Formats: sequence, C-alpha cells, structure tokens
Amino acid sequence: MQEDLFGDAIPQPPASKPAALSRRKITKVSLAASALELSELAAQLPETLRFGVSTWSYPGWQGLVWDGEYEPSTLSKHGLEAYHQHPLMRTVCIDRTFWRPLTVTQYGAYAAQVDKDFRFVVKCPSLITDAQVRDEQGKVRKSNPDFLNPRLAVEQFVQPAVEGLGASLGVLVFQLSPLSWAWLHRPADLFHKLGHMLAAAREALPQGSSVVLAVEVRDPELLSQNLVDTLKANGATFCLGLHGKMPPIEEQLPILRALWPGPLVCRWNLNREFGAYGYADAQKKHTPFNAIVSEDLPTRTVLARTIGGITGAGQAAYVTISNDAEGCAPLSIQRLAQLITAQKK
Repeated sequence: MQEDLFGDAIPQPPASKPAALSRRKITKVSLAASALELSELAAQLPETLRFGVSTWSYPGWQGLVWDGEYEPSTLSKHGLEAYHQHPLMRTVCIDRTFWRPLTVTQYGAYAAQVDKDFRFVVKCPSLITDAQVRDEQGKVRKSNPDFLNPRLAVEQFVQPAVEGLGASLGVLVFQLSPLSWAWLHRPADLFHKLGHMLAAAREALPQGSSVVLAVEVRDPELLSQNLVDTLKANGATFCLGLHGKMPPIEEQLPILRALWPGPLVCRWNLNREFGAYGYADAQKKHTPFNAIVSEDLPTRTVLARTIGGITGAGQAAYVTISNDAEGCAPLSIQRLAQLITAQKK
C-alpha cells in the first residue's frame, strides 16, 4: 500500500519619505494575463497541494508570471503581490532567511502582500543549521559553536516567523548544510542535538498549530533510521531535497514511507546533471530562466506520482521548485501540474 502511496512501481516595508518624494509614482507589478489561462488546470489539482518557487525576482518570467519587463529590484519589492495571484502558485520559499535572519516586521511585510489562502515556506538561518562558520565565498573559517542551538533557533527563526507571518506560515525548513566527516562519524551526537532543537521549535509553535517542521539534509549518509526516529519523536518530517548532492528521488522515498502518514515537503533545487556544486553552471545555462532547458522528466514523473499518492490520502504537500531544476520554475510547475492531472485520469 505504501508503495502505491508514494508512486513507486516497485521585503521590509519602505521607510517614510519626504513629501517631495512621496508623490513619486511607485511601479507596481501585475500578473501576466496568460497566467489566468491556467485557472482550469489549477482547479483540477488536489486542494491540499501547494506549488511555489524559490524566490520570485526574475525578469525572465515576463509573459509567464509578470505582465511586462521589470527590474529585479522592482520584482523583489512588489512582485509577490502579483505572484500570489497566479493560479498555480499557492506558496513560495523564502530563501533569503538562510543567509540572514529576518525581523517580525520584515515577515509581516511579506504576509501583507498575500491573501489568506497563501502559505510561506521559510528556511532557518545558516547560523543555526551550518556546523561551520564560512566566509563570503563559502570557505570554512571555523566550527560553529551555535550549530543546532535550540535557543537561537527559537529566538532568531521560529518566533519571528510565527509572529510576522501568522496564519500565512506553512513550513519551517531546517536545511543542514554539508557536514564535516567529524560530524558524520558521530551520528548519535548529531541527532541528539537535532532532536533537542526540533523539540524547542515544536514547543515554540502556538498550540494546535498546523505549521510543518521539516528537515532537509545535504549528506546521503544521514538518510538513516536515526533520522527517521529523530523526526518522529519531535513531530517533524523529512524535506525531500532534489539536489545534485543527494541521491535521486527514488532513493529518498524510503524515508518518507518510514514517516507515513504525514505531509510532503519537497524542494527541487538543482538538476542532478550539474553535480553537487553546479549552481553557477546551472545559472549560466538557464539564464534568463524563461524556458525548460535541462528537462528532467524522470524526476518529474516520480514526483508527480508521489504528490498524487500523498495528497490522495488527504495529506498536505508543499512543493517548491528553483530555476536551477530545469531552467524555468513556473514552467516546471505547469508541466508537473499537467502530469498530476493526467495521472488522475
């Protein structure tokens, strides 16, 4: 039964301005008219399924999401209000929180731009989920004394997100950056710390909250019973991380089966053809992100079956996709939606 279930055939608000500047017209972003043509497709998808992208400030989505040509800075400030009106986009992943914690006010500014049905997926700051302190180029400087610190996780991440986003908060993702061999050879210590942090995060959520806690890993060695036991014990789930550093989707599904029943959280980050550290190559090949350039039909097919099985059992599914997956996140979502509806027939 579980095999069938998982589809196997086996911005901060602007400060007040002087009167002379306040009269200046601020450019607003509108949804592309062609996006509304996808309303019928969206209506055929499971109610518990939420598709979204990883960030939204891409001018190349003109005609797909945006009604015209806009600067990235304009889209960053005003694009979310248009984006959330797209029939297929019911969530978005805020990746910027990985690099620096956001304030309650900043989260609140995001929440003010969407309707009550929209939900946010938010990444925990790396100052908590990276075992190393790195420089701006990503090189390791020293060990991180605050790695998986429960107090910091609550103060710098959970509480601001809960207070700022309110009912619009859907998922809190704790992405563990690639670990050193020293940590990988001490799994008991690692999962002990992870469990304590997840317990603190769970306790900090409002009583009866439907917010999902999800853990994403970047080391295949962590796909283990220890991970399953830690997640189960703390009411968390596994984030299906589709990335060049991780095994294909089929090899990650056993973790979800072991956690069943539960929601699906999936982040399709990087096409495996670019390898473990191929973001720069993917960006170079995919720019301006307006077409499917690196199609990955095998991953898309298995993911569609997985989504269908999980949502068919009444569970929630949050699926966010990056341009680095196939070249254009909105088109990847559209094709994935079409595949899901076709499999239902």
